[in-house]
Amino acid sequence: MAGPSTGEPRNVSIATFQPIAPAERIATLDVLRGLALLGILLMNMEAFVGPLDLSTSGIDPHWQGVDRWADAFVYLFVQGKFFTLFSLLFGAGFAVMAQRAEVAGRDFNRFYLRRSLGLLGIGLAHALLLWSGDILVAYALLSFLLLPFREAPRGWLPAMGVLAYLAAVGLMLLLGAVVMLMPADALATQAAQAQAAIEAQRQAYGHGTYAQAVLQRLRDFGASLGALLVVGPQVLGMFLIGSWFARSGAIARPADHRRLFAWLRWGALPLGLALMLASAWYQPWLAPGRFDLRSAAAYAASSVAGLLMCLGYLAWGVRWSHALRGLAPAGRMALSNYLGQSLFCTLLFYGYGLGGFEQMGRAWQLLFAVALFAAQVALSRLWLRHFRFGPMEWLWRAITYWRLPPLRRIETDA
Repeated sequence: MAGPSTGEPRNVSIATFQPIAPAERIATLDVLRGLALLGILLMNMEAFVGPLDLSTSGIDPHWQGVDRWADAFVYLFVQGKFFTLFSLLFGAGFAVMAQRAEVAGRDFNRFYLRRSLGLLGIGLAHALLLWSGDILVAYALLSFLLLPFREAPRGWLPAMGVLAYLAAVGLMLLLGAVVMLMPADALATQAAQAQAAIEAQRQAYGHGTYAQAVLQRLRDFGASLGALLVVGPQVLGMFLIGSWFARSGAIARPADHRRLFAWLRWGALPLGLALMLASAWYQPWLAPGRFDLRSAAAYAASSVAGLLMCLGYLAWGVRWSHALRGLAPAGRMALSNYLGQSLFCTLLFYGYGLGGFEQMGRAWQLLFAVALFAAQVALSRLWLRHFRFGPMEWLWRAITYWRLPPLRRIETDA
């Protein structure tokens, strides 16, 4: 399970380019993926238990007592931080794969296009058949944009990534200014449509049949594609930053980048947290459908805070990667675990399952998420004793390399 300590994958022959063996993995990346997976589950729990459109609206005023503190904790420390971290790690994985293809002397584009198309297919199935909060489709679509940056000078990647990320922030401020020019009746219509969408989700997911839920997912999917206008530049920016972390060797050789990681831990993270606290104080509740310049400013501040805190979390994750190595099995099976979270939670909470929709308090949601993730870590460890990949990772690799990789572990696997 342990990976090498060097930046370049080892044991790659010129004649072959195939799924990475367990002994060739960069262990820190698996630990960080496991950490990000936990954060994503903590963030997504509210969207599993209740309407999706109410899950990213800040500190919901209807929560009281310990539930309100739990909601505030997620908004301040989780929401927008682990989604960006997972995006960064996706970009790092892209760079590692490109390096391996170059060492093997193989055409990377052909493999990568199949990889992106495979992820797109998996994401579409997830978004339409399991849960409408899917991020895989966005990753797949935006991953095609990474190819032109493969030959970009390594030193340019952080600046290009930050500029792309900030472009989304600027666009949100511009949209907020434009909305302020809209007539009052148009704003009222917008708010009514948002409330109607929330009620439609409540009925379809909380009380509807599976077919009704699929139809609602199709509607939500269309809305999510529109959101790519803002989310897309953020994700692409994190892809580019992650590519730099892999290409520079910062993830594999953190000792060579002590000053960078020290600044991220003690500079970027506190600065991001201060900005996040200021944003929450300025506008704690972002009411769905009531978007204005004030809301846009709060969103912009929280987005910048999310970038800074994400990088701080990354630095601490690298620093404590040895202590957190127990998360690595879940990180190696991140795709399977991500999809498994959606399957388990929708069957538990949706109307066509056990019907627990909007029945769990906010604090209990966080405890439930931690317990579910702990179970996934244990199951991942057990699975990887017998198999080289998670089930969905195996499928994705089969599509990428256009052949069936061996699934069962053999004696020589480390």
